[in-house]
Amino acid sequence: MTSPTSTASLKRLAPPPRVASLLQGAAALLWLPQAALLAWAVDGLAQGEGLRAVLWAALGIVLLGLMRTVCEAWGMRRVFAAARSALSGIRAQAAAALAAHSPLDRTRPASGLAAGTIAEQAEAVVPYLVRYAPARWRATVVPLLILPLVAAYSWVAAAILLVAAPLIPLFMAIVGWRARAASEAHMIEAGGMQGFLLDRLRGLASLRALGAVDATALRLGEAAQGLRRRTMAVLRIAFLSSAVLELFSALGVAMVAAYVGFHLLGTFEFGTWGRRLSLGEGLFVLLLAPAFFEPLRELSAVWHDRAAGEAALAALERLGQGTTALPGAEAKLATEVRSAAGGPPSVRLRGVHLAHPGGGTVFEGRDLRIAAGEHVALTGASGSGKTALLSLVAGLLPAQRGQIMVGGVLLSERTAAALRRRMAWMGQKPHVFAGSVEANVALGRAGVQAAQVEAAMRFAALDAVAQAHPRASLGEGGRGLSGGEAARLGLARLAVHAGADLLLVDEPTAHLDTATAARVAESLIALARGKTLIVATHDPVLAARMDRVISLDAMPAQEAA
Repeated sequence: MTSPTSTASLKRLAPPPRVASLLQGAAALLWLPQAALLAWAVDGLAQGEGLRAVLWAALGIVLLGLMRTVCEAWGMRRVFAAARSALSGIRAQAAAALAAHSPLDRTRPASGLAAGTIAEQAEAVVPYLVRYAPARWRATVVPLLILPLVAAYSWVAAAILLVAAPLIPLFMAIVGWRARAASEAHMIEAGGMQGFLLDRLRGLASLRALGAVDATALRLGEAAQGLRRRTMAVLRIAFLSSAVLELFSALGVAMVAAYVGFHLLGTFEFGTWGRRLSLGEGLFVLLLAPAFFEPLRELSAVWHDRAAGEAALAALERLGQGTTALPGAEAKLATEVRSAAGGPPSVRLRGVHLAHPGGGTVFEGRDLRIAAGEHVALTGASGSGKTALLSLVAGLLPAQRGQIMVGGVLLSERTAAALRRRMAWMGQKPHVFAGSVEANVALGRAGVQAAQVEAAMRFAALDAVAQAHPRASLGEGGRGLSGGEAARLGLARLAVHAGADLLLVDEPTAHLDTATAARVAESLIALARGKTLIVATHDPVLAARMDRVISLDAMPAQEAA
């Protein structure tokens, strides 16, 4: 399944601003009157008119040069600003596409790959928009305007340009196919190495404990060498495309120059419209020949930007590809969903079927009823579906069949996002991201004040931890916190979410010593007063403190408690 937020929408890029593109094109066309003035001045000097023939022409050339500079600079600034804005939109779409898939999706890209693609590889889109799109516009328009001017003086010179011009895009297209493939391979190699490096940095302590640092460094070196080879392959193709263009443009200009020179010498009498070209006319044709190929040369110079930009867009689109969508990611209710009776919600599962994509069935035809305000422990062997059942209730996984009711409201694409706002989740290992303790507790929730964060930390006894005061910085993955302190951080996240009246907790006391587990259990039960609590646990002490224990191992498919 691919999220509708991603895929083809990334390719529908906004074109450069129309006025800016027109001004950049006008800047290129201003060379035409400049060339005419220069040819006129040289012809006047050859006829003995002296300095008078040069002054007005020089003044016109200078003024047109200033206009050309202003138009080019202003147009480039506008196009660059539009490109940066488009890139921000593309990044937002890619991030939304990632968020539209369940965090339990096994096919989601690695975090290192996703971060590298969005932060670094996406930058290749800017040169693609800033340089390639205007260059393609000029390569389409400018030669078509120059060709009739040349043909008005010499049909032979126009024929030379007309024959040489198509060879350039033809060979550029042939080279471009290979350039795009090489750029995509380079992007994949770079993203893979970034993901590998980030994952190994996260597990550096384990690598040191296992004595695998040298083996990891060796593999990283091999990945770096692979990236170097990919980079050199892209550069070779870029140089090849430039060489192809320079060859054909140089041949075209040389043939026009040879014809004009021999025509002015009287060797060639043909190729004009019944008369011989004057020195000024011949020089004007000769000056227009390089300008005819200039947009094509510029297009060749930015051909690599096109290949890299399209490869970056393809890499961003791949981030949105997955097999498990997050229910309700595309549709949100405008108002909060509450049960008709008010208070904490009940939970009801009817004939629910869940199977992992490409894997076996987790459970089939499952029924479950949890009363409003009830505290329930889910027990069972590893793999019995405790975490999966919590994920279904939380709307993190879509059920293949059956119904899930929360507070009398059917959990569906339309209601999932609103229902999740009344839930609070605590996983086995609460993820800690790089940032302050306060930010890790608040999790960006709107309206959460610093005083609420401090109160939640006091409730979870996190304020007694020296390295966990609100302004303290934590490393990615929770570096600086022990397992018990990370569990307290998870409790603080539950406590700060005061509006949540359905608590879903997965193995809160796993991997904790007895004393810490007892404190976490006590805090969790205190927090759950007046709320519905569902706990998946292997801890018999914690399970005994719940209102009811449901064993998924012993529970039949149709359980009607």
